[in-house]
Amino acid sequence: MKVGICTLGCKVNTYESEYVENLLRNHNYEINDFNDVNDIYIINTCSVTNSADSKSRKMIHRAIKLNKNAIIIAMGCFIEANKDYKEDGVSIIIGNKDKANILDLIDEHIKSKKQIIKLYDHFDDQFENMQMATFGSRSRAFVKIQDGCENFCSYCIIPYTRGKCRSKDKEKVIEEIKDLVKNGYKEVVLTGIHTGHYGIDKNYTFSSLLQELEKIKGLKRLRISSIEITELDSNFLEVLKNSKIIVDHMHIPLQSGTDEILKEMNRKYGTKYYEDKIKAIRKIRPNISITTDVIVGFPGETEELFEKSYAFIKKLQFTKIHVFPYSKRKGTKASKLENQVDENLKKRRSKKLIALSKELENAYMNRFINSEQVVLIETEKQGNSFGHTSNFLYVKIQKECKKDEMVKVRIVKNEYPYVIGEVI
Repeated sequence: MKVGICTLGCKVNTYESEYVENLLRNHNYEINDFNDVNDIYIINTCSVTNSADSKSRKMIHRAIKLNKNAIIIAMGCFIEANKDYKEDGVSIIIGNKDKANILDLIDEHIKSKKQIIKLYDHFDDQFENMQMATFGSRSRAFVKIQDGCENFCSYCIIPYTRGKCRSKDKEKVIEEIKDLVKNGYKEVVLTGIHTGHYGIDKNYTFSSLLQELEKIKGLKRLRISSIEITELDSNFLEVLKNSKIIVDHMHIPLQSGTDEILKEMNRKYGTKYYEDKIKAIRKIRPNISITTDVIVGFPGETEELFEKSYAFIKKLQFTKIHVFPYSKRKGTKASKLENQVDENLKKRRSKKLIALSKELENAYMNRFINSEQVVLIETEKQGNSFGHTSNFLYVKIQKECKKDEMVKVRIVKNEYPYVIGEVI
């Protein structure tokens, strides 16, 4: 049977979809393009914003339109956030549990010909284990080590769609990464809903895990998908200082550059705390790339507060800013706040921050002209090779290089969105 898989949202969803794809392929299902006519469609949904909800619905409807007789499977955060969701054309509806049981659910539906809905009031305390030894055609492999979040930021629906913090057993994380390295992967990305909270349910720490992973022979690069500023304690900074494999790039969400809005967001830090931690990181790694997330137009964000936030963001010299207009999510505390910001104002502020992001990104890229860097080759197109450095510079090499190899180059030019590298 032919299967098309559509993945929306975060790197955790990417990992889970890859696991499902591997599972199906190993049981003689043919993985096909989602937009083709398939026997089975799987939509791994997202609900982080209203637009994510809308796109999830759109992709489910697209699958039904492509083949009304197909088995349509809708799963993930959109389903968890909308437990009353019903669609006659959808065969299997599950949330963020039972993704690992997809084969059994498909078999059950084929036999019964009835719609299956499996949703729960509460998540189990146990991590739903998934392990892979390969990660599709990608040059870097993701490894999901953690699920759930208990921060309850006032704007965020995800704690309600993912449950409380749960961690993969340390031994299984190590085993999975060793298997990936044996199969040729040189870079691994650690991912989770609240990655830095790894081990909180197991009397273990994220820093201790990093020290264990440091010992894996053949692992060249270790990347952390995202980490909260409050998790960068002295133990983590010591690991970062001594690590030979943790890359020169960290993604650390800020969300707002003002204490007033951070407090309303129920974030667990202020601007001074955030700035001091960034300075501590840069003291250890002067050339590190630090990217961030920022929400614009949060309720109560006046023009004065936006400009104050803008100035703070510019001062911190991020490499890149991922800008999100505030999205009112039903069931969150922020949805009940007064002084909701006009949509046109959100668009204008977003545009201004995106322009700043490009300015800062170009400035960072220019710093590395004439420097020597190592590039992990990811793709080849029309005689050119493309890949990323440790600090996530996107490099174009004007010659063919072997995919998945690490190539030493000299950066000679900035041609945004990439730099030009010449093989040494």
